[in-house]
Amino acid sequence: MGSQAIEAHREGAEVYHGAALCAEKAVELLGEIHMPLGLLPLAEMEEVGYNRATGFVWLRQKKAITHTFKQISRQVSYAAEVTAFVEDRRMKRVTGAKTKELLIWVSLSDMFIDKDDASKITFKTPTGLGRTYPVDAFAKEDDGKGKVPAAAAANGKAK
Repeated sequence: MGSQAIEAHREGAEVYHGAALCAEKAVELLGEIHMPLGLLPLAEMEEVGYNRATGFVWLRQKKAITHTFKQISRQVSYAAEVTAFVEDRRMKRVTGAKTKELLIWVSLSDMFIDKDDASKITFKTPTGLGRTYPVDAFAKEDDGKGKVPAAAAANGKAK
């Protein structure tokens, strides 16, 4: 399904190739929509696309990965293609992202930061069930160079 949606939104989209440029553009996009910069810790990205007219975003990586967000002890699985429609403080109709709940993998469909409480991020499943976590749990994990605190990014103060 992701590939069909990508092709449908490719016309007029900004498309980037190459691991380093894709990683940079993915973080730039998250900052632009005021989401935590470590929310999509994808490895070996091959393509990132953003159709600003429709709000559609896609990220392609060489293979699916599983990442553990240590601060909240949660595993998230990212497929080789991750897609979403984005707007300020929200990623909706997400495909390619799942979280482990007890012993089963549950698809994530919506991620948002409430405008009234920018310190919390909520994740919802297609059935409407959701969980809320601190935004800081999804801060970008790197060597500290050029690191922007997730709270600043969530408040729109990141540059």
